[in-house]
Amino acid sequence: MKRVLGIILGGGAGTRLYPLTKLRAKPAVPVAGKYRLIDIPVSNCINSEIFKIYVLTQFNSASLNRHIARTYSFSGFTEGFVEVLAAQQTPDSLNWFQGTADAVRQYLWLLEEWDVDEYLILSGDHLYRMDYRLFVQRHRETGADMTLSVIPIDERRASDFGLMKIDASGRVIDFSEKPKGDALRKMQVDTSVLGLTPEQAKLQPYIASMGIYIFKRDVLINLLKESPQKTDFGKEIIPDSAKDYNIQAYLFDGYWEDIGTIEAFYHANLALTRQPQPAFSFYDEESPIYTRARYLPPSKLLDCQIKQSMIGEGCILKNCRIENSVLGVRSRVESGCVVEDTLIMGADFYQGFAERQSDCERRDVSLGIGANSTIRRAIVDKNARIGCDVQIINKDNVQEAERESQGFYIRSGIVVILKNAVIPDGTVI
Repeated sequence: MKRVLGIILGGGAGTRLYPLTKLRAKPAVPVAGKYRLIDIPVSNCINSEIFKIYVLTQFNSASLNRHIARTYSFSGFTEGFVEVLAAQQTPDSLNWFQGTADAVRQYLWLLEEWDVDEYLILSGDHLYRMDYRLFVQRHRETGADMTLSVIPIDERRASDFGLMKIDASGRVIDFSEKPKGDALRKMQVDTSVLGLTPEQAKLQPYIASMGIYIFKRDVLINLLKESPQKTDFGKEIIPDSAKDYNIQAYLFDGYWEDIGTIEAFYHANLALTRQPQPAFSFYDEESPIYTRARYLPPSKLLDCQIKQSMIGEGCILKNCRIENSVLGVRSRVESGCVVEDTLIMGADFYQGFAERQSDCERRDVSLGIGANSTIRRAIVDKNARIGCDVQIINKDNVQEAERESQGFYIRSGIVVILKNAVIPDGTVI
């Protein structure tokens, strides 16, 4: 695996995840109470013995830079690194990244300097655990010019993905990006070729791209240099290459979730609390997910009722009820609170003890969740200050709303409290 260079695409402005991406790059969005999205592909690379990793990004990259610099430091005796490559102006390119392929093209001069055989291209907003060694092995055994990691999928979700057709050997012979109607039905295939049972193949008659690719070094360089007008891998580079290049499909049969929308992000986080076994688990000693070590104290739970929830380190919870929720690091929940079906991202710092009296007579709203507040079906971003007797329950069942001046949005019926927002005492949302 020393002959493989990892390239993680940080994504665009992250408009589907807004307002979580208002102040941070998409790969820097917190997940599972203590991690960030970027930790997933980076950890998969490290567990697969791929230690040379670039992250391409261009929007709000300050917090992503800071996280990577604090988290991933390899020994000076190796060539290992995780490095952010942000969009920049050069004499050859005055534009920002125009797409996934254009992002790689603009840094091709740097990627070419590495003496490697393959480029592994990954996405920065997926939740999954994958051993890329098996992926690379399949790519080499088939002599492929490029290999795409794919999953079988049902008709309900198929139109949200790039779909492909394959022949009996697994070679990709047709590719269509997010087809609809008749174009969608034309992309049906017998997925039993990939090893599914006849019953599974009937339920999942489509093959969807996961946005994970491996290219032979020279093939990727030629494709990007020969077609400078093509800016996207899924929409242009790969579909246009199916006739001239050996493109293979690699079936991934584990859990994989694209969490590029608020709704998908919310459900993927709360799914982590399920018992007896969540679809994705962070409790895997053989393939751990790495993140920044914070050296926080244990969480303190004072007369609390907690059901089916995850509580990050450094939290202080007082006489409250937490159910089916995820609480991030340094979360503070005061007496009388009810938190249900909610993701609370926590805080980046503690307030001083003198500032943190738990009564509700102070004028300033303190960091965390004030006394006697109720929060249901919500995402509370970092450093939010929610006052006493607040009701965040979406009582009118609003599906979409933008109330940035009031500190919140509603997406797919989920209330999203902005980072650093202040919600005054007695507010009802």
